[in-house]
Amino acid sequence: MTSLHAVAFTRDGTELARLIAARLGGRAWAPPRYAGGDVSPLTGSIAVWTRERFSSSDALVFVSACGIAVRAVAPCLKDKTRDPAVVCLDDRGRNVISLLSGHLGGANELARRVAALTGGRPIITTATDVHKVEAVDAWAKEHDCAIENIGTVKSVSAAALDGEKIGVAVTEMEQPAPWPVTLWLRPRNLALGVGCKRGTTSAALRAALDDFLSGAGVSKLSLCALASIDLKKNEPCLADLARELGVPFLTFPAAELAAVPGQFSHSQKVLDVTGVGNVCERAAVLASGLGVLLRGKARYPGVTFALARRKFFDHTEKADPSMKNVSDTEAQA
Repeated sequence: MTSLHAVAFTRDGTELARLIAARLGGRAWAPPRYAGGDVSPLTGSIAVWTRERFSSSDALVFVSACGIAVRAVAPCLKDKTRDPAVVCLDDRGRNVISLLSGHLGGANELARRVAALTGGRPIITTATDVHKVEAVDAWAKEHDCAIENIGTVKSVSAAALDGEKIGVAVTEMEQPAPWPVTLWLRPRNLALGVGCKRGTTSAALRAALDDFLSGAGVSKLSLCALASIDLKKNEPCLADLARELGVPFLTFPAAELAAVPGQFSHSQKVLDVTGVGNVCERAAVLASGLGVLLRGKARYPGVTFALARRKFFDHTEKADPSMKNVSDTEAQA
């Protein structure tokens, strides 16, 4: 896990927290009388401890009674797209309960992993798992897709459990809904290449981007990276935009951009200033892992954009029969 915290309150529980943190890459906590070495002391209340870590953690593991965990996390809850995985287990490790964010947060899988460590049994209560039906939100997480209309997940999952046909569109392209009830999954497969003049404002950059994406007919949720030349690595508007989009901001030296294979637009002025004849197109292709240039350079006052698509989904893999998918990720290439 990127950020996992395991907390316990008994001697036996502390040993389990220590094991979980060591094997899954996290940090263990316990009351001062059990802390020491690789177990940090829990000096305040569990409510404060939880509040301080809830939003910044990928997972919280409580080696405790469920009631302790429930009361600790209840004031912190936001929604299923933002809450971390919460798992609870007894201090013998016999029952490992996926308590919160089973699919999108990964608590179901975490419960299975913890149970494998403790020799216990994972307690999974999500209906799709119990009935062995593909959960659309779990599928989206596994395949790095953003869910555009998260409110539709519940009705789509219910339909799948009832054996009804469901409509799931997997595409970065904006298009009419193919079914009366359509769940839109946006693959994070588009790298945005950007060039801009020094001092460009964040407001101007955002406005230009909205127009560019609208013209390209793609969803903002499908952006996976913002890329430019290393001369722009300290440009505030680019860092701000990447942070707002929730994507990494990648920069490359001119020589690396110039070496990108393919046919790109060329500007002598850009070459004279940066050392490479095109920034946005080459940066987009490089950030996409040498994918396909989907949209060439588009000019706005002081700003240029380009889009490249990385390979997202192998359409030859066997699809789950309960999920009816449509994807434009190759058809539009």
